[in-house]
Amino acid sequence: MAKGLHRLIRLHQYRVDEKRRSLGKLLGEAALLEEKSQNLEHEIIAEQEIANLAPDSVGMFYGHYATAAVKKREQIALEIDGFAKSIAVAQEEMREEYKDMKVFVITQESHDRTVALETIKEEQAILDELGQEAYRRRSQAKIFWVK
Repeated sequence: MAKGLHRLIRLHQYRVDEKRRSLGKLLGEAALLEEKSQNLEHEIIAEQEIANLAPDSVGMFYGHYATAAVKKREQIALEIDGFAKSIAVAQEEMREEYKDMKVFVITQESHDRTVALETIKEEQAILDELGQEAYRRRSQAKIFWVK
């Protein structure tokens, strides 16, 4: 039984690690999208400053840029929302797998405690028997020498 539980624990640990890796990958991709969004915001601010400095030469092109930037911002926001949902699903899957693994770990710990207690009881019974045997022999030796 113990060997089977160790195998199940190892299997579930592997699954938890896989879920953790996939969650980490999703979080990394979401962080890249956040960074991309921040870079776009900085780029928009820089373009606005340039358009304000030269309204006649560059300013007339800013409207097209602003429209494209707003669309790009919306697209990034949609991607971030999609990743947020994927992250929530991945976190829930990891929690479930961890919970399943923990059941086997607790069962194994309980089994180990039971085996340890049985071993201690057996050892104590052997020690008690040795003590009784030593007492009996001492008692018989006293009787033998007294006669």
